[in-house]
This record gives sequence, C-alpha cells and structure tokens, in this order.
Amino acid sequence: MPNDAPIQANQTNNDVAATMLRAKQRPSFPARMWVYQRERFPLATHVPLIAAFSFCTLTFSMLARGVVALPSLKAVVVAFCTALLFFLEMRIADEFKDADEDALYRPYRPVPRGLVTLRELAIVAVAAGAVQTLLALWLSPALLPFLLLTWAYLGLMCREFFVRDWLKAHPSTYMWSHMLILPLIDLYGTACDWRVANVAPPLGLGILLFVSFANGFILEVGRKIRAPEDEEYGVVTYTAHWGRQRAVLVWLIALTVTAIAAALATFQIETPWEIAAYVAVAALAVVMGLRFLRRPAPGSGKSIELVSGLWTLVLYLSLGAIPLALRLTFA
Repeated sequence: MPNDAPIQANQTNNDVAATMLRAKQRPSFPARMWVYQRERFPLATHVPLIAAFSFCTLTFSMLARGVVALPSLKAVVVAFCTALLFFLEMRIADEFKDADEDALYRPYRPVPRGLVTLRELAIVAVAAGAVQTLLALWLSPALLPFLLLTWAYLGLMCREFFVRDWLKAHPSTYMWSHMLILPLIDLYGTACDWRVANVAPPLGLGILLFVSFANGFILEVGRKIRAPEDEEYGVVTYTAHWGRQRAVLVWLIALTVTAIAAALATFQIETPWEIAAYVAVAALAVVMGLRFLRRPAPGSGKSIELVSGLWTLVLYLSLGAIPLALRLTFA
C-alpha cells in the first residue's frame, strides 16, 4: 500500500496542472461577458430601444406639464443608464429563475454551458445596483424611493411571487404580473423630470404608464411566436401554449390596445397627427401576422419579433423625441 502514495501524489499534481491550464486557457471575465451580452442581452438591439424609451419618459413628462425644452444632459444620462441596467438586472434574474430548466432543456445557453456562472452574474447585478444608486444620488436623492420600489418588485419577480408552480401553470398570469415592472421603470424615468423639478406628476402620466404596460405584451408575445419547426421541447412559447392563431390574435390585440392608449397620450402633448404612424405600423403588423399564419416557415416567427421592435421604436420616438424636436424647430 505505501507504494501507491507516489502514484496518488502524481495524479493529484496532474489534476492541479490540468486545472491551472484550463484556467489559463479560459477567456477573461470581460471577454466572456461580451459574449454573454451578445447572446442574452444584445446591446445593438437594446440600446436604441431603451434610449428611445428613456428619452420618451423624460420629454413626455416635460411636454405634458408644458415645458418645451431639451432635458438636461445629466437627466438624460441617468434615465438611460438606469433603465438599461434595470433591463440587464431583469435578464440576470431570468438566468436564476430558469437555471434548472436551462440546464435540462437549453444546455447551449451561456450559464449551463459554463461561459459564465450564476455567481458572476450576481456580482454584475450587484454592481449594476450600485451604479444605479450613485446615478440617483448624482441627479437627486429624491429618486431613491422610486429606485427602491422597482428593485422591490424585481425581487418579488425573482421569487416568482412565492407561487412559482402556480404561475408556471398559468402563463397568462405569469406574463401580466411580470409586465407590471415596465410601468415602474417608466415611472422612474419620468421622475427624473418632475420629481427632480419638485413639482406634481403631469396629468398624462397614467396614460404613459399604461402604454408601457401594454407594449410589454407586444414584445413578450412577439418574441415567443414560433413556427412549428422552431419549437423546442421544454421551452414554453405562446404558439405552443395557445396555438398559432390565438397567439397571433393576442399579439395583434395587444398592439391595438397599445395604439389606442398611445393615441390618447398624443393628445396630452398635442400631437394627435402621430396617430397616422401607429396606423401604418399596425397595418404592417397585420400583414406580417397573416403571412405567418398562412406560411409558418422555419424562422418566420422572427418577423413578428422584428415588427414588435419596430413598433416599440416608433411608439417611444413619437411620444418623446419627435414632438420635442418639432416644437423646438417651429417654436
């Protein structure tokens, strides 16, 4: 038996050497996070949408209370960066919520395949929260309650409101309960205007919050409409749960409701002519929806997702940047 000791020692040394070699070969954390964002939080897609969203919250609030002026650069930076980090935190929360299912059904994703760990993502989320806190303090400490409120709701989402199994069995309730965080993010963005200015919220604020809530359904349903060949076992999509016709119908209803709410919001900032843009994009959505139903070819569900993104961009630009630019130009 003593003769086995050198063999065991050599094996241990080999294992340590192999581990060190793998560590040296493993890409750096920033490099791995860059791959992670490309796959799970693509900045090329998110930045334009969130920029339009955050700028809209600021400028709509200002226009609704009769202020026609560019928002301060400080407010723009805080609203945008905080919103971007909120959406990143939501993505990281999903990684924790879906860890077991991803390991079982989606081993190709970054966490189950070992690109990043949940611990590393938790550190990123904590760092994001620290940055959000510093940004709020930089603009105005009065923003902290709105930040805490949004974090509190995100925390409940992470815990699936303590009824995980029930929510999983009721996808519709799961969806609308998670969409409620969008008006909270919207509220924070508007607070970067009216709360910092120490005035009452504008009268049209409730309509804008509802627009964000309703638009969340468009994005959520739109990204989970798939052709039959694109469905994955164990992955919940609305086409699999409701069927193609009902999923597309719900998507179109959500778009219609959002368009009506957005039209009402335009009257708050005196730009009802923008309704024409909503009609144009809605018509495109109907065409793409009918095309998908007639010919659900592999990959065709992406067209629904793309139209959802286009609609969102048009929506928030029309309620923020465009009316402000026109007011400043023709004032």
